[in-house]
Amino acid sequence: MIRVVVADDHAAIRAGLVLILGGAPDVEVVGEASDGAAAVRMARALRPDVVLMDIRMPGTDGIEATRQLSGVCAVLVLTTFDLDEYVHGALRAGAAGFLLKSVEAAALVDAVRQVAAGDGVLAPSVTRRVIAQFAAAAPKPRPAALDALTDREVEVLRCLGEGLSNHQIGRKLHIGETTVKTHVSRVLTKLDLRSRVQAAILAQEAGLL
Repeated sequence: MIRVVVADDHAAIRAGLVLILGGAPDVEVVGEASDGAAAVRMARALRPDVVLMDIRMPGTDGIEATRQLSGVCAVLVLTTFDLDEYVHGALRAGAAGFLLKSVEAAALVDAVRQVAAGDGVLAPSVTRRVIAQFAAAAPKPRPAALDALTDREVEVLRCLGEGLSNHQIGRKLHIGETTVKTHVSRVLTKLDLRSRVQAAILAQEAGLL
């Protein structure tokens, strides 16, 4: 079972999300939080696989809560606001995914599954903007930390930059999915990154693709 905490300051929205996720046979909602601070406390206590996180909440907002949950669990941001400052803030904070609340129910459940499996998820409109921004920007200097990666880890990082899932990376590099997860974890640790989405951004910025 994929264990999920739902964090949103609107009770009606939380109830709807719990209903959607609870209808999936492999997903269990283990907690609900009405603000970021409560989400952090609950996630640290319950250790869910995924926190479904709103951004605009009283007190500790979703971006700060995401930052505090780095290394605790995966965070999938779900918001009404398709603003670049929120997208960039969430991804820098270590969010594994960013979706809009207009997402279809089935797509939301599938996104939770992908994030729980270690993959990254971005709303189509967000993906297009991020790609456009990378295309318009010149590559940044190669980070010195890349020199700490093995050749295989560089290949995995390049695959992350291409937006490939663990399964797709395994097929492309002819290695098992468990091995892919190990390489991804080592890449994130060596580069001091919080999520595979951040790794994909770094691969793009460093001109690895």
